Amino acid sequence: MNPSFLRPLLRGPATKLVIVNSRNQRVLAHDLIAAFDSKTRRTGLLQHEQFPAGSAMLIAPSNAVHTFFMRFPIDIAFVTREGRIVKTYGALAPWRIAAAFRGYAVIELPAGTLSESDTVAGDTLTIVPAEQV
Repeated sequence: MNPSFLRPLLRGPATKLVIVNSRNQRVLAHDLIAAFDSKTRRTGLLQHEQFPAGSAMLIAPSNAVHTFFMRFPIDIAFVTREGRIVKTYGALAPWRIAAAFRGYAVIELPAGTLSESDTVAGDTLTIVPAEQV
């Protein structure tokens, strides 16, 4: 896995990390869940009853996800290895499929997060220590 965008998460939980939109400096999430191995990528959010504001699941490598058996809608941002958003889905309902041919990783967020943070395709996301924002 090319660690450029995900490098801070791969170093381990030494510090609190957040996802920030580089264009407008808005924080998208402060509670990050990494899904980098086969088991956690397959499980994803299926075992979650809710997805609180400020949470994000990062799935890599992946350029497609489904919401089968999920209990709530989610926002999805497909990003390149560098963190540039190539495609977004807002409030994707359960029982749907989403994909982005050029995506390397998927960021799943509570429904409404992308619009509330004014985050759109073309923006670049970064993962930084919380004390830097």
